[in-house]
Amino acid sequence: MKKYSKKYVEASKNIDKTKTYSIDDAIKLVKESSVTKFDSTVEVAIRLKLDAKKSDQQLKGSLSLPHGTGKTKKILVIASGNFAEEAKKAGADYVGDKDLIAKIKDEAWFDFDVIVATPDMMPELGKIGNILGPRNLMPNPKTGTVTTKVADAVKDIKKGMVTYKNDKFGNVHTIIGKVSFDASKLKENLEYVVNTIAKAKPASVKGVFIQNITISTTMGPGIKLDKNSFDI
Repeated sequence: MKKYSKKYVEASKNIDKTKTYSIDDAIKLVKESSVTKFDSTVEVAIRLKLDAKKSDQQLKGSLSLPHGTGKTKKILVIASGNFAEEAKKAGADYVGDKDLIAKIKDEAWFDFDVIVATPDMMPELGKIGNILGPRNLMPNPKTGTVTTKVADAVKDIKKGMVTYKNDKFGNVHTIIGKVSFDASKLKENLEYVVNTIAKAKPASVKGVFIQNITISTTMGPGIKLDKNSFDI
Protein backbone atom coordinates (compact mmCIF):
# COMPACT_ATOMS: atom_id res chain seq x y z
CA MET A 1 0.00 0.00 0.00
CA LYS A 2 1.30 3.44 -0.97
CA LYS A 3 2.25 5.65 1.96
CA TYR A 4 1.43 9.34 1.91
CA SER A 5 3.10 12.20 3.77
CA LYS A 6 1.38 13.82 6.76
CA LYS A 7 0.89 16.99 4.73
CA TYR A 8 -0.78 15.03 1.93
CA VAL A 9 -3.10 13.28 4.36
CA GLU A 10 -3.96 16.58 6.04
CA ALA A 11 -4.64 18.31 2.70
CA SER A 12 -6.80 15.39 1.55
CA LYS A 13 -9.18 15.86 4.50
CA ASN A 14 -10.66 18.93 2.82
CA ILE A 15 -11.33 17.11 -0.46
CA ASP A 16 -14.36 14.88 -0.98
CA LYS A 17 -13.16 12.07 -3.25
CA THR A 18 -16.75 11.17 -4.16
CA LYS A 19 -17.55 14.69 -5.38
CA THR A 20 -16.86 16.59 -8.59
CA TYR A 21 -16.20 20.30 -8.06
CA SER A 22 -16.92 23.40 -10.13
CA ILE A 23 -13.90 25.06 -11.71
CA ASP A 24 -13.86 27.88 -9.15
CA ASP A 25 -14.17 25.55 -6.16
CA ALA A 26 -11.57 23.13 -7.53
CA ILE A 27 -9.02 25.89 -8.10
CA LYS A 28 -9.63 27.28 -4.61
CA LEU A 29 -9.03 23.79 -3.19
CA VAL A 30 -5.94 23.11 -5.29
CA LYS A 31 -4.34 26.33 -4.06
CA GLU A 32 -5.16 25.42 -0.48
CA SER A 33 -3.95 21.81 -0.80
CA SER A 34 -0.36 22.54 -1.84
CA VAL A 35 1.95 20.43 0.32
CA THR A 36 5.37 21.74 -0.72
CA LYS A 37 7.48 24.59 0.65
CA PHE A 38 8.23 25.77 -2.89
CA ASP A 39 5.80 27.24 -5.44
CA SER A 40 4.13 24.05 -6.63
CA THR A 41 3.21 23.39 -10.23
CA VAL A 42 -0.50 22.87 -10.89
CA GLU A 43 -1.27 20.09 -13.35
CA VAL A 44 -4.37 18.76 -15.06
CA ALA A 45 -4.98 15.11 -15.94
CA ILE A 46 -7.68 14.40 -18.52
CA ARG A 47 -8.90 10.87 -19.10
CA LEU A 48 -10.03 10.41 -22.68
CA LYS A 49 -12.00 7.82 -24.59
CA LEU A 50 -9.03 6.71 -26.67
CA ASP A 51 -7.76 3.32 -27.78
CA ALA A 52 -4.06 4.12 -27.51
CA LYS A 53 -3.21 1.01 -29.55
CA LYS A 54 -4.81 2.50 -32.66
CA SER A 55 -2.65 4.82 -34.77
CA ASP A 56 -5.61 7.06 -35.64
CA GLN A 57 -6.34 7.66 -31.97
CA GLN A 58 -3.00 9.15 -30.95
CA LEU A 59 -3.21 12.64 -29.49
CA LYS A 60 -0.12 14.80 -29.68
CA GLY A 61 0.25 18.54 -29.96
CA SER A 62 1.15 21.81 -28.32
CA LEU A 63 -0.62 24.89 -27.03
CA SER A 64 0.34 28.26 -25.60
CA LEU A 65 -1.27 28.93 -22.24
CA PRO A 66 -2.90 32.39 -21.98
CA HIS A 67 -0.94 33.15 -18.80
CA GLY A 68 2.11 30.95 -19.30
CA THR A 69 3.35 28.15 -17.07
CA GLY A 70 5.20 30.17 -14.46
CA LYS A 71 8.44 28.55 -15.57
CA THR A 72 10.92 29.82 -18.12
CA LYS A 73 12.19 26.97 -20.27
CA LYS A 74 15.72 26.74 -21.63
CA ILE A 75 15.54 26.31 -25.39
CA LEU A 76 18.07 24.62 -27.65
CA VAL A 77 17.68 25.36 -31.35
CA ILE A 78 19.34 23.07 -33.85
CA ALA A 79 19.65 25.11 -37.02
CA SER A 80 22.18 26.82 -39.27
CA GLY A 81 22.54 29.96 -41.37
CA ASN A 82 19.74 32.51 -41.23
CA PHE A 83 17.58 30.21 -39.12
CA ALA A 84 20.28 30.14 -36.43
CA GLU A 85 20.53 33.94 -36.45
CA GLU A 86 16.73 34.26 -36.14
CA ALA A 87 16.76 31.87 -33.17
CA LYS A 88 19.45 33.88 -31.38
CA LYS A 89 17.56 37.15 -31.89
CA ALA A 90 14.34 35.52 -30.60
CA GLY A 91 16.03 34.60 -27.32
CA ALA A 92 17.01 30.93 -27.70
CA ASP A 93 19.37 29.86 -24.90
CA TYR A 94 21.55 27.70 -27.13
CA VAL A 95 21.89 27.63 -30.91
CA GLY A 96 24.00 25.29 -33.01
CA ASP A 97 23.86 22.32 -35.33
CA LYS A 98 26.14 19.28 -35.52
CA ASP A 99 28.40 20.66 -32.79
CA LEU A 100 25.64 20.65 -30.17
CA ILE A 101 24.31 17.30 -31.36
CA ALA A 102 27.78 15.89 -30.76
CA LYS A 103 27.89 17.57 -27.34
CA ILE A 104 24.66 15.79 -26.36
CA LYS A 105 25.99 12.46 -27.61
CA ASP A 106 29.56 12.66 -26.30
CA GLU A 107 29.12 14.65 -23.09
CA ALA A 108 25.56 13.69 -22.03
CA TRP A 109 24.75 17.41 -22.10
CA PHE A 110 21.16 18.24 -21.22
CA ASP A 111 21.19 21.82 -19.93
CA PHE A 112 17.94 22.60 -21.76
CA ASP A 113 14.23 21.78 -21.52
CA VAL A 114 13.13 21.67 -25.15
CA ILE A 115 14.69 21.34 -28.60
CA VAL A 116 13.49 23.22 -31.67
CA ALA A 117 14.92 22.11 -35.00
CA THR A 118 14.60 22.97 -38.67
CA PRO A 119 13.47 20.10 -40.92
CA ASP A 120 16.88 19.78 -42.60
CA MET A 121 18.51 19.00 -39.25
CA MET A 122 16.17 16.15 -38.33
CA PRO A 123 18.26 13.43 -40.04
CA GLU A 124 21.21 14.43 -37.81
CA LEU A 125 19.03 14.53 -34.68
CA GLY A 126 17.62 11.16 -35.68
CA LYS A 127 21.07 9.67 -35.11
CA ILE A 128 20.69 10.35 -31.38
CA GLY A 129 17.00 9.53 -31.25
CA ASN A 130 17.77 6.72 -28.82
CA ILE A 131 19.12 9.37 -26.42
CA LEU A 132 16.48 12.06 -26.92
CA GLY A 133 13.41 9.83 -27.25
CA PRO A 134 13.38 8.36 -23.71
CA ARG A 135 13.72 11.89 -22.32
CA ASN A 136 10.84 13.23 -24.45
CA LEU A 137 13.21 15.71 -26.05
CA MET A 138 12.87 14.67 -29.71
CA PRO A 139 11.42 17.53 -31.77
CA ASN A 140 8.16 16.80 -33.58
CA PRO A 141 6.19 18.73 -36.22
CA LYS A 142 2.94 18.04 -34.33
CA THR A 143 4.19 19.96 -31.31
CA GLY A 144 5.58 22.82 -33.38
CA THR A 145 9.20 22.02 -32.54
CA VAL A 146 10.19 21.02 -36.08
CA THR A 147 9.73 24.17 -38.10
CA THR A 148 11.31 26.78 -40.35
CA LYS A 149 9.63 29.46 -38.22
CA VAL A 150 12.17 29.06 -35.45
CA ALA A 151 11.78 32.59 -34.09
CA ASP A 152 8.04 32.13 -33.62
CA ALA A 153 8.59 28.75 -31.95
CA VAL A 154 11.11 30.20 -29.50
CA LYS A 155 8.82 33.10 -28.61
CA ASP A 156 5.82 30.78 -28.13
CA ILE A 157 7.77 28.46 -25.83
CA LYS A 158 9.09 31.39 -23.81
CA LYS A 159 5.54 32.72 -23.43
CA GLY A 160 4.24 29.42 -22.09
CA MET A 161 3.85 26.78 -24.77
CA VAL A 162 3.34 23.27 -23.44
CA THR A 163 3.15 19.98 -25.29
CA TYR A 164 0.75 17.13 -24.65
CA LYS A 165 0.60 13.48 -25.62
CA ASN A 166 -1.73 10.71 -24.53
CA ASP A 167 -0.24 7.86 -22.51
CA LYS A 168 -1.00 4.17 -23.05
CA PHE A 169 -4.16 4.48 -20.96
CA GLY A 170 -5.56 7.38 -23.00
CA ASN A 171 -4.74 10.04 -20.43
CA VAL A 172 -3.28 13.47 -21.14
CA HIS A 173 -1.28 15.31 -18.46
CA THR A 174 -0.02 18.86 -18.73
CA ILE A 175 0.81 21.98 -16.70
CA ILE A 176 -1.65 24.83 -16.14
CA GLY A 177 0.49 27.11 -13.96
CA LYS A 178 1.76 27.60 -10.42
CA VAL A 179 0.03 27.73 -7.03
CA SER A 180 1.08 31.40 -6.78
CA PHE A 181 -1.00 32.29 -9.86
CA ASP A 182 -4.21 34.24 -9.32
CA ALA A 183 -7.22 31.94 -9.35
CA SER A 184 -8.55 33.71 -12.46
CA LYS A 185 -5.35 32.97 -14.39
CA LEU A 186 -5.34 29.30 -13.38
CA LYS A 187 -8.99 29.10 -14.44
CA GLU A 188 -8.32 30.61 -17.87
CA ASN A 189 -5.33 28.33 -18.44
CA LEU A 190 -7.36 25.27 -17.38
CA GLU A 191 -10.31 26.16 -19.60
CA TYR A 192 -7.97 26.73 -22.54
CA VAL A 193 -6.32 23.32 -22.11
CA VAL A 194 -9.62 21.44 -21.78
CA ASN A 195 -11.17 23.23 -24.76
CA THR A 196 -8.08 22.55 -26.88
CA ILE A 197 -8.11 18.85 -26.04
CA ALA A 198 -11.86 18.63 -26.68
CA LYS A 199 -11.39 20.09 -30.17
CA ALA A 200 -8.60 17.57 -30.89
CA LYS A 201 -11.01 14.60 -30.71
CA PRO A 202 -10.07 12.09 -33.43
CA ALA A 203 -12.78 11.48 -36.03
CA SER A 204 -12.71 7.75 -35.28
CA VAL A 205 -13.71 8.27 -31.64
CA LYS A 206 -17.45 8.03 -31.04
CA GLY A 207 -19.40 9.09 -27.97
CA VAL A 208 -18.21 11.16 -25.01
CA PHE A 209 -14.54 11.99 -25.58
CA ILE A 210 -13.54 13.55 -22.24
CA GLN A 211 -14.25 11.06 -19.46
CA ASN A 212 -13.03 12.98 -16.42
CA ILE A 213 -10.79 15.89 -15.42
CA THR A 214 -8.59 16.11 -12.33
CA ILE A 215 -6.25 18.86 -11.11
CA SER A 216 -3.52 18.61 -8.50
CA THR A 217 -0.35 20.26 -7.26
CA THR A 218 3.13 18.76 -7.08
CA MET A 219 2.83 15.77 -4.70
CA GLY A 220 -0.66 16.98 -3.71
CA PRO A 221 -4.04 15.19 -3.79
CA GLY A 222 -6.21 15.12 -6.89
CA ILE A 223 -9.43 17.13 -7.20
CA LYS A 224 -12.09 15.96 -9.67
CA LEU A 225 -13.91 18.55 -11.70
CA ASP A 226 -17.50 18.67 -12.89
CA LYS A 227 -17.31 18.46 -16.70
CA ASN A 228 -20.47 20.58 -16.92
CA SER A 229 -18.35 23.51 -15.70
CA PHE A 230 -16.71 23.57 -19.14
CA ASP A 231 -18.11 24.67 -22.47
CA ILE A 232 -17.33 21.36 -24.21
